[in-house]
Amino acid sequence: MAKNPERRTALVDAAIEVLARDGARGLTFRAVDAQAGVPVGTASNYFASRDDLFTQAGSRIHVRMTPDPAQVGEAMRPEPNRELVTGLMRWLVRRMSDERTGYLALLELRLEATRRPALQAELNRAVRTAFEESVRFHLDSGLPGDADTVLVLYLAMTGLLLEHFTLPDMLADGDLDKLVEMVVGRIVPEG
Repeated sequence: MAKNPERRTALVDAAIEVLARDGARGLTFRAVDAQAGVPVGTASNYFASRDDLFTQAGSRIHVRMTPDPAQVGEAMRPEPNRELVTGLMRWLVRRMSDERTGYLALLELRLEATRRPALQAELNRAVRTAFEESVRFHLDSGLPGDADTVLVLYLAMTGLLLEHFTLPDMLADGDLDKLVEMVVGRIVPEG
């Protein structure tokens, strides 16, 4: 296997683009090579199999979608209350909308994980780690609610984003900011 870490990252990013555009069935070494603009056969030199490529994409997608710590620090300046949680969730929706390709690729990866045990293990690890960090962050920041609040908020926002990206006409009458405000208002206690 080839060792150039920058090229490997570029190939995994190309794989994420292919996943978002063509779905899991379209993710081939040839499609990744074309997306990355490298000679045919390059991706197969970096990944042992399609399973390996899927698993690497599952690892990388969370790196791409994690907010910059400086932006998080700036977002956390206001007093920790329900309004701040609403603002954070609106920011989440904007970030996911701006990283539309990454989010669509993540949805493809989640579906493919039902058929690929290594990918499922990687996504379980990555999502569980991110969720546990979110719970810790929420509690340590003094935001209202407990770990169960964070869980229900996570599930509700995941559903909202799923509808927003896959069936946008389903929410056509709803302004996303207002929907986020309603979700947070129903889940997060005042405080």
